Parts: sequence; C-alpha cells; structure tokens
Amino acid sequence: MIRRKFLKNLTAASTLLSLSPFELFSENHNVIKLTILHTNDIHSRIEPFKDGRNKNKGGLLQLSKTIKTIKEVEQNVLLFDAGDIFQGTPYFNFYEGELEFKLMSKIGYDASTLGNHDFDNGISGLFKQLPFASFPFICSNYNFSKTILKDKIKKFKIFKKQNIKVGVFGLGIELNGLVEKRLFGHIEYIDPLESAIKQADLLKNKFKCDLVICLSHLGHSYDSNKVSDLVIAKKSKHIDLILGGHTHTFLKKPTIVKNILGKNVLVNQVGFGALKIGKIDYYFNTKNIKLDHNSSVINVNDFNNII
Repeated sequence: MIRRKFLKNLTAASTLLSLSPFELFSENHNVIKLTILHTNDIHSRIEPFKDGRNKNKGGLLQLSKTIKTIKEVEQNVLLFDAGDIFQGTPYFNFYEGELEFKLMSKIGYDASTLGNHDFDNGISGLFKQLPFASFPFICSNYNFSKTILKDKIKKFKIFKKQNIKVGVFGLGIELNGLVEKRLFGHIEYIDPLESAIKQADLLKNKFKCDLVICLSHLGHSYDSNKVSDLVIAKKSKHIDLILGGHTHTFLKKPTIVKNILGKNVLVNQVGFGALKIGKIDYYFNTKNIKLDHNSSVINVNDFNNII
C-alpha cells in the first residue's frame, strides 16, 4: 500500500515538477518524454560503504531498487555508465568483475564506456568478463584492432525509444601513465576531441539521431590544458549531453556549456560508488524536435528510504 501510494505521488510530482512552463501550459500535449539515467565510477561497490562518511550508503544493491522504482514510473528510459566499474572492494579481487557485470545486466544497463580501472586485470581480464555483460561497451577513441578486444567494443550505438533516435558514443582517457603498459598492451589512443567531432557528426547527420550522447571517462575539468568533458563540449558540434566519470565529481545539476555553434551542451557527473544517480528528462514534440529538459541528481539511499 505504501509503495503504491509512493509511486502514485512520484508520478504526479514527476509530471508537474519535471515539465517546464512551456509543456505545462501549451495547448499541444503531444509531448514525448525521454528519461536518461546515468552512473559513473561504481568501483565494484556492490554493498553500501561499511564505514566513513558514506557508511551504509551507496552500492549496486541499493541502486537497483532506485532504478526499478523509476522504471515503474517512466516509460522511455535509457540507463548508462561512464566507466570504472572495476576495482575498489574485495568483490573485484575475488570475482574479477563477473559479479559487477552480472548485477548491471540484471539492473538493466543499456551501455557503458570504459574507464582506466576496467583494465586493472589487463585486456585479457576484461575480455574474460565480457560474456557476463548483456549490455555493450562503447568507446570510439581506443583502437582495439591489434588486441583480443577487436570487434568486442563498439564505436557507437543507436537506441530508439518511441521513434526518438538516441546516438551514443564513448571516450576513454589516455591509459599511458595511468595504467601499466603490460595491462593495456597494443590499445592505440586516439585524440578524444577528434573522435568526438567525428562520431557526433556521424550520428547527427548520417544517422539522423534526435539526441547525441557522449559517455566520457575523461574527467569533468582540469586546471591544466588536459582534455576534459568541458573542453569536448566547448570545442565540438552536435553533442547534446556528456555523461562523465573519472574525476568523481559530485554535481548538483549539469554544467551547461556553449559549443562552437552556440548551442547548449549538458555535462553531468554523479560522484562514485553508486551513491547517486543522475536523471535527465528530455521532451520532444511529435516531429522529434527537442523542446526542453529537466535534470535531477538522486541520492540513492534517501530515495530508497522513502519507498
């Protein structure tokens, strides 16, 4: 009874609070809502933290409840991760990533990119665990052609939700200097900005995607000239949303950056350890033209305590 009442209230609140004044008062109610959920830097956090400031918070088990509840309310949902799924708890040391991939598959992830820690057991270690993931891994700026991961990692993938085409590509950080050479072997690193421009153009113009998303493990921003999500957003075209990782940045709302065409790009990141999940709702009209968006960052434990 409590759960049904909560879901009813959540539906009503979501309908009212997530709509902009344009949707609330427009005579045209033929609006399609697309919900993007995202995480990053899970770091093998299966159970909640056992001590420290995050004691009893976070973890995939808690996260799964939140995602299940959201999916019971929202109709068109895509769930993504921005890498560093591996490393951080004994679960990785013992199961070597199998448990993480199985849980994420059960939760219903649609895609993930790769983080530097996803190579902590080497290319062969990642390759060994891929069969346990029912979702694809996407990275466009690593060349895997001289490795056993050839044809195992996608450059991009297109999803379709109620006639809305969503193009997704991924960007990985330079592994040299972060990961031992013996672990990443013959993976060739390609300039991420060059790759981003190419993939976004392909998805927007050739495949006519209505929304272009970049899953990035470059990091949100740096004081140096190092390439970051904000740099990619500013210097590229056609990207609508960058879902980031690596820097464990807790954002209360997405950073908005103007690209070289003067259009807004949303850049978001939600910390680490499955403590939070990002939720971005886009609204399209019946001609698949993007009208507006609304965003929120959900504290996984607070959300689950309400249910």
